[in-house]
Amino acid sequence: MKRIITATVRDRSGVLNRVTGLLQRRQFNIESISVGQTESENISKMTFVVDVEDYQKLEQVTKQLNKQIDVIKVSDITEKAIVARELALIKIVSNSQLRSEIQGIIEPFRASIIDVSKDSLSIQVTGKPDKIEALIELLRPYGIKELARTGLTAFTRGQQPDQKENQFYSLLN
Repeated sequence: MKRIITATVRDRSGVLNRVTGLLQRRQFNIESISVGQTESENISKMTFVVDVEDYQKLEQVTKQLNKQIDVIKVSDITEKAIVARELALIKIVSNSQLRSEIQGIIEPFRASIIDVSKDSLSIQVTGKPDKIEALIELLRPYGIKELARTGLTAFTRGQQPDQKENQFYSLLN
């Protein structure tokens, strides 16, 4: 079963390695990972999509991650109301005759052409992973030259950080 895990961490060297190392030692397959700065200076947010068969094992790993020195908070947000997006860049084989046809395919996905050359088009699309998969499958017959995906990034809808996070953020500023 795929689970979406977020971790709020101090932005320090080695944190990503320690977190992913713990997941690796517990034999979790990380399907995607995204990491970036947050609204608070020196704080980053990690979003993992992991494949987990045993929920108790996931609970144990979550507790172990919370004990890591630079980890502020770990949450399994899979079953919560979330906002989640991914970015994909897709380079496909194209010539001038196919461009309008391809434009018609990508338009309903709110994708955009970000680069054009005489033999290829580069397309950018953001959205839920299933939307991105659907577009990739429609573009596959044209010939995909290159594909890069960011991995899922997500947070819960309409909730404020809990008191523990607020206290920690105030100490950093």
